[in-house]
Amino acid sequence: MDHLTHSGEVALDGRGLLLVPSVFAGSRVWSNLSERAAQPVLRCPARAVGTLWERSAAPASEALARVLGRTRATLLHELAVPTATTELARRRGVTAGTVSHHLTALRDAGLVGTHRVGRLLLYARTSSAEALIAGAGSTEETGRAE
Repeated sequence: MDHLTHSGEVALDGRGLLLVPSVFAGSRVWSNLSERAAQPVLRCPARAVGTLWERSAAPASEALARVLGRTRATLLHELAVPTATTELARRRGVTAGTVSHHLTALRDAGLVGTHRVGRLLLYARTSSAEALIAGAGSTEETGRAE
């Protein structure tokens, strides 16, 4: 990668180096290494951001939607990555209360679990939900249960 202003070695003197992936870095590496900063920072291009701003969630399977309802099936698909209630509400264009209502039902059924990261409560699919989604997908493709 190219660096605009610095080449050579920099002594960190025990200060550590903060690596900051950035979607705005382009193909270049940016830093404050030539300055005598308290915390040396190296900004570099982030990887795998090709679809970062796309708003297309994986569609809920029809079979799963018939059993759980479209909203709950869609929420299960969206929870492939642990996500907070407010983010799910923003993506779906509904209130956080509506999402919370559906997530509570999914949690009570053992399909989602929660874990806290600081002040943020994240919801994620359980292994039961993964099996349910996988089963609904294979039934739709073949038209019959395996």
